Amino acid sequence: MNRVDSTTFLPFIDRYGQFIHTDWPDKAKTDDDLIRQLEEEQLDLAAHPGPESFNAYGGWLDGPQLDATGSFRVTKYEGKWWLVDPDGRLFWSVGPDCLDVRFGGETGVQYREDYFAWVPDEDDPLAVHAQVNSGWAPHGFYKDKLPYRMFDFHNANLQRKYGDDWEQAFGDIAHQRLRSWGMNTIAAWGDPDIYRQQKTAYTTHVWVTGSEPIRGSTGYWGQFPDVFAPSFRQAVRSSLAEYKFEATDPWNIGYYVDNELAWGNETELSLAALASPADQPAKVAFVEDLKTFHRDIAALNAAWGTDYASWADMLDRQDRPTEVDRARPDLERFYQRLCETYFRTVKEELRALAPDKLYLGARFAWRNPIAVRASALYCDVVSYNAYLYSVRELSLPDGIDRPMMIGEFSFGAADAGGFPSANTKAIDQSHRGELYRDYVESALENPLIVGVHWFQYIDQSTAGRPDEENFNVGMVSVTDQPHRGLIQGVRDIGYRLYETRAESAP
Repeated sequence: MNRVDSTTFLPFIDRYGQFIHTDWPDKAKTDDDLIRQLEEEQLDLAAHPGPESFNAYGGWLDGPQLDATGSFRVTKYEGKWWLVDPDGRLFWSVGPDCLDVRFGGETGVQYREDYFAWVPDEDDPLAVHAQVNSGWAPHGFYKDKLPYRMFDFHNANLQRKYGDDWEQAFGDIAHQRLRSWGMNTIAAWGDPDIYRQQKTAYTTHVWVTGSEPIRGSTGYWGQFPDVFAPSFRQAVRSSLAEYKFEATDPWNIGYYVDNELAWGNETELSLAALASPADQPAKVAFVEDLKTFHRDIAALNAAWGTDYASWADMLDRQDRPTEVDRARPDLERFYQRLCETYFRTVKEELRALAPDKLYLGARFAWRNPIAVRASALYCDVVSYNAYLYSVRELSLPDGIDRPMMIGEFSFGAADAGGFPSANTKAIDQSHRGELYRDYVESALENPLIVGVHWFQYIDQSTAGRPDEENFNVGMVSVTDQPHRGLIQGVRDIGYRLYETRAESAP
């Protein structure tokens, strides 16, 4: 971005949701620009219909023919883990998260109206893209300002570009784009109305909602669920039940359940249980375990260096032991039980609903060996969100041989009116494409990895989403224009996806 004078900085967002103070080749200045860009893209899509090596699902058409089960599964073939599509073809998953009109150009306009050169009047046809956020602002400026008014510039641009049928057009061109770019998956948080068209394979993402938290826990996205509370299993069951169509749809690869939970270190959730009130189910379970491993409270105090008067006193108190290392064996033992209970419960409920679908894990951002091992016990695929430049050497704890999926990765730059990614920065859009290609190549060379999913399909608003994230992570801009430099890299590796995987050493 160019340097600007602070006295003339505001407003800094134009009528299309773009940064005002700099230009780039695909910046839209008029509605006619949007139409022209669409016409140019249609020619490009026609010239690049997709890899000839893909079958209908995006599996390896020219690869070996395995048993066709009618559902996606995992297999180890010639020393490397693979997905297998319903037709029995080897499949390696690549595609974007958040392919949904709800993810992208929405940003808060209330309390900071001077940020924007334009927002629609109430009688403007584009005012339908205004909304009120009354439920989610976990960090940043809007955390304590719910409810507040928002406007979605991306969806307004879709209406300008495609007309009244903009939502249908959004889904139609998304399917076309993914195949043209050499991608074969609508990843987490895809719009069910789009992926249920059965044109592109997809993953289903489920949030477990309605369960009791461990009240002594903390986390960037919220408290950890109390897996010992009766409400947890019911919450898992009812949350999964919202996705019954996906349970029998052959295009559904499998289910991610939850995302970036606050696993902490190998003792954190056990300590969180101790810091909870006496009626916390996890705390009650932990104390019952301790009664089994220690003769009486005096033996526990001798081991831990604590001064509990009784087991009831331990339940009543909410302090954490000061000498964690002395308590570590018990803390880690209960932590392992807690992790395994989480994954086992989800696995059992998922099998009851969708016995033929893969359990793709909980998408670790923060992790430790105990949590990962618990995941590997019950998940068909262990999933990581890995914002790195390479995953060639990414591995599981010793002794675990399971397939892995990368649920999120991306690179961002500042040359197209957005902000670079927090941890994985690029110089410009072409460099984003190069980094994308290199990352996917590194994953293809890793025998454990069966797919990588890019976060996300649409750029985040330069003015910030409700939690203030505002990164150039999209494959398309807020004006629905594909970032050409990035897409060049996506196509480069996508059109030789299976050859690269097959030729890599096991």
